[in-house]
Amino acid sequence: MSKRDYYEVLGVSREADAKELKKAYRRLAMKYHPDRNPDDAAAEEKFKEASEAYEVLADEQKRAAYNQFGHAGVDQSAGSGGFGGGSSFSDIFGDVFGDIFGGGGGGGRSRANRGSDLRYTLELDLEEAVRGTEVKIRIPTQVECKTCSGSGAEKGSRPETCSTCNGAGQVRMQQGFFSIQQTCPHCRGAGKVIRKPCKTCRGSGLEEEQKTLSVKVPAGVDTGDRIRLAGEGEAGQNGGQSGDLYVQVAVRDHKIFTRDGRNLYCEVPISFVDAALGGELEVPTLDGRVKLKIPEETQTGRLFRLRGKGVAPVRGGSAGDLMCRVVVETPVKLSKKQKELLRDFQATMEENGGQAPKKDSWFEGVKNFFDDMKF
Repeated sequence: MSKRDYYEVLGVSREADAKELKKAYRRLAMKYHPDRNPDDAAAEEKFKEASEAYEVLADEQKRAAYNQFGHAGVDQSAGSGGFGGGSSFSDIFGDVFGDIFGGGGGGGRSRANRGSDLRYTLELDLEEAVRGTEVKIRIPTQVECKTCSGSGAEKGSRPETCSTCNGAGQVRMQQGFFSIQQTCPHCRGAGKVIRKPCKTCRGSGLEEEQKTLSVKVPAGVDTGDRIRLAGEGEAGQNGGQSGDLYVQVAVRDHKIFTRDGRNLYCEVPISFVDAALGGELEVPTLDGRVKLKIPEETQTGRLFRLRGKGVAPVRGGSAGDLMCRVVVETPVKLSKKQKELLRDFQATMEENGGQAPKKDSWFEGVKNFFDDMKF
């Protein structure tokens, strides 16, 4: 049975370059691979035909012989349906699909590894978080070893190319038509082996160091916000870039204020006399003291809003408000005379009636409850 023209098999012109050949073969191999077409003899034959065509055309010498003499010029090397000469099927498969499985063969190049990101928790007072500040922090990190300049090898020596993977960092495993690559167990993917490790870093190429950094904290940050310091994480290996440092903000509890987004909240204790008759008192804000007017007949829990006395968001916008929650305080350590006055006051309240609406309403509800339940 006569063979089809190899260029026709791959669907390329006779002027096709190596990139076009590889792309054409990749498409056909993915389509007709036996693993994708089990028990399909026709697909397997097309896969073999495409592989044979690619083996010949991807090799400059074989391609030149084929172009001049046709199949007769490569029958000895390509065979009649088999794979011979200097290339095995695994070489072809690895060349075309190496990027899918993590790299091709050879190269002698160690993989550059990016350094790890670090996280630092920065505790701030509420005032610092609201107004912004600049702080200095000391962090433990790993930097390039100064003794070996990051190579991991003792002075006077250097890492050697791994003999197991020939520096690729990966080894190929093949079963039938299926070929995969996995991390080299000898060098653990580095592609190099250190015979004489550096005594300072023990072959890692990194050493621990304390470094001081200045962190600019923008105004308005809150607990959970992060500040990214690019390149201030751990050093990379084999020329890889350093990781980043993420400064996590944690705002300490405040003695007076609590924060909810842009707004601040505080409790303001007042006497029952001020609650009943009204009055004026000073309340604190982050900008200083302000006067707060308490109207008469104020009840516990009432909220008073001081506009613009909250927090301006870190990403811009107007400041929130300060919400003052009034708490009517019960007096303690009363004198005998004060107790007598309160009893007289209570008696007049009961005589007049209707002066404690919440109390009257509550007891009316309790009475109705008991009547309905028929206790």
